[in-house]
Amino acid sequence: MALGRVERILILAKTYPSPSAQYVETSCVAGIAESGAMRRLFPVPFRLIEDGHQFAKWQWIDARTEKAPKDHRPESHKIFVDTVSSGAKLGSEKGWAKRREWLDKIPTFNDFEDIDAARREDGLSLALLRPNALVSLEISKARNADWTDEEREKLLQEQMQGNLFSEADERKHVKQLRKIPFDFYYRYVCQTADGTKEYRHKIVDWEAGALFWNCRRSHGEQWEKPFRTKLEDDLGSKDLMLLMGNQHRFQDQWLIISLIYPPKQKIADDPQRALF
Repeated sequence: MALGRVERILILAKTYPSPSAQYVETSCVAGIAESGAMRRLFPVPFRLIEDGHQFAKWQWIDARTEKAPKDHRPESHKIFVDTVSSGAKLGSEKGWAKRREWLDKIPTFNDFEDIDAARREDGLSLALLRPNALVSLEISKARNADWTDEEREKLLQEQMQGNLFSEADERKHVKQLRKIPFDFYYRYVCQTADGTKEYRHKIVDWEAGALFWNCRRSHGEQWEKPFRTKLEDDLGSKDLMLLMGNQHRFQDQWLIISLIYPPKQKIADDPQRALF
């Protein structure tokens, strides 16, 4: 008897692995099902989420999933990785028109406190946040510049849960996976009933990690300036949204699992405003 059911899911988040943090999922892939329900998917082998590999952000996949038995967050589902079939990518034409249709289906908040209140009341663990403005990008050195032996074993253990590749293949792939020697945080403000309030959350989006390595490769030790230009100036000028996800064991702790940055809409582009 087949387990779970086949779902069509639009991928919205792929996080860089973080085995050094206690009780954090090694990597998180999240998206929205065709039904409109949010999905957190695991275990997903790294080779399926790296740039240029099997599936990407804003790509549809079909896969068999079932509710995760040990993770009671409503969005968390086990994915049977050997059933994954990649589909079309959703383009950014016409000001992200097609993408916005799906973003509009996601639980969306203007203040982070409201997200955490929804977690306490309804168990919400994935949500879209629209900050009022970015304050700054913080960059700090990671506790360890490279994986420890214990971290490598944890990565391998998580990878092998998928049972798709051999242990020898996974050991080789984990060995090639580079650890980012820095941690990145957004400081941002939200508009509340009592005025603006500032928050700080860690960015774990795979895209941010890939950007770091691209900047390091092209600018060497001067990588920080182009990195900041992209994450502070470029994304700060967009209609920036933060896809927030909480941690399994410590559910009051949240991470920015995906940066979503459509262009700002002109008044004429907004059908509701166009009526007035």
